Amino acid sequence: MPDRRQPDSPTDDNPFAAPPEGRPDQPWQPRSGGDGGNGDGPKDSDGQRGPARWDPTDPIQRRARYALLAGMWGFFFGIFEIPSVGLLLGALALYWGITALRGKPVPATATAIATGAPAATGGLDAMGAAARPQRTAAVIGLVMASLAILLAMSSYAVQIAYKDFYVCRDDALTQTAQLQCNTLLPDNLVGDVLKVRQ
Repeated sequence: MPDRRQPDSPTDDNPFAAPPEGRPDQPWQPRSGGDGGNGDGPKDSDGQRGPARWDPTDPIQRRARYALLAGMWGFFFGIFEIPSVGLLLGALALYWGITALRGKPVPATATAIATGAPAATGGLDAMGAAARPQRTAAVIGLVMASLAILLAMSSYAVQIAYKDFYVCRDDALTQTAQLQCNTLLPDNLVGDVLKVRQ
């Protein structure tokens, strides 16, 4: 069976391809998005901008991402019984998440005031529908921060409520002495979790 000649692949999508024969060279221009937009993001059926790109220079977007990361790590440290680090990260995530959601406006510049232009606003509210990823990150960060703080406070509450047991266990020099500290615990689920195992 003879080999069929494959049709030439179109070069419209290749920015490095040579121009077709007979067409003069053109200076390079940035390509616009596939939807004919200005590259700020995909547009929906209503023509509004889609999710915004990650801009590390925007403090509101940075705080939303910081809230998400700090909240997750604070929750993990709370699960791994390191309450001091979990409490610190949870408090930071709570602060960053709240400030990201509040979205304080950027103060107007002297040029804007002189020209009578409206003051530039910043924050998630000013971004409109494009702020959905940042708002989601801030909300998840707030939830994780709340859980991290709850775990840390629960750990501290247990240590205060059963202080005698912890002091006895830390001062015990032998395994037998540590087992005797179990008598200081209540006979319930908390006691079963905290008791020294043989």
